[in-house]
Amino acid sequence: MRVVLLGPPGAGKGTQAKELVTKYGIVQLSTGDMLRAAVAAGTPVGLKAKDIMARGELVPDDVVVAIVSDRIDQPDATRGFILDGFPRTVPQAEALDRILAKKGGRLDAVVELKVDPDILVRRIENRVEQMKLRGEPLRPDDNPEVLKQRLSAYQAQTAPLTAYYAGKGALRSVDGMASIGDVTAAIGRALADAAFRPISAKKGARRAGKPASRKAGGGAAGGKKAAAKGNPAKPARRPARPVRSRAKLRKSRANARGRRLTK
Repeated sequence: MRVVLLGPPGAGKGTQAKELVTKYGIVQLSTGDMLRAAVAAGTPVGLKAKDIMARGELVPDDVVVAIVSDRIDQPDATRGFILDGFPRTVPQAEALDRILAKKGGRLDAVVELKVDPDILVRRIENRVEQMKLRGEPLRPDDNPEVLKQRLSAYQAQTAPLTAYYAGKGALRSVDGMASIGDVTAAIGRALADAAFRPISAKKGARRAGKPASRKAGGGAAGGKKAAAKGNPAKPARRPARPVRSRAKLRKSRANARGRRLTK
């Protein structure tokens, strides 16, 4: 199963990706993690990305695409993967399609978490106010202005992906403003439409479809199986001869000898 999660910052993609990892036994691939892993591993494309990031520049599409291509070739991604944060643009999506086509595969589903950007900003503002009142330190992402900039970038660069994937018939949209459990359930239904089932359901189906093993010779079922194979039934045993006393046996033998002499 190869799935892309779409949604603006704060939509809950990371949370839902972890749910899918547990439920379907696939790996979560985020752009940031893949870049850091490639740099740490010292791969050719990782070293190229390291030099670019050291200069404070954005990693170009061709480098990011190459890193994604290398990552999905790893053994843990054989069963499938969830892409979180990639692709970000239509050109990246087109490059991903080409990569998968060369590997003999394709994306199976693209799930969009639909959210209200204004509500996301208000949530951040409320959280910041509550943290200040409690005297808690603010995290870098606890900033309404930064979130507005990221949302604006998403609308300009990434939002067009919904039309791109809708045109391919791969897009599934769910309400990302619902509770975490409801969103998880909605994603499950969306993937069920794409013929995906969780690991436990697949195992249960195999157990339900497997006939109970019975010995060929046991009970009526064994008899039917033997008959079906054309095995003939064993003939009935002959009845035992009546037991004779020794005196009667000697008399019978003497009579037989006398009959032979008189002939």
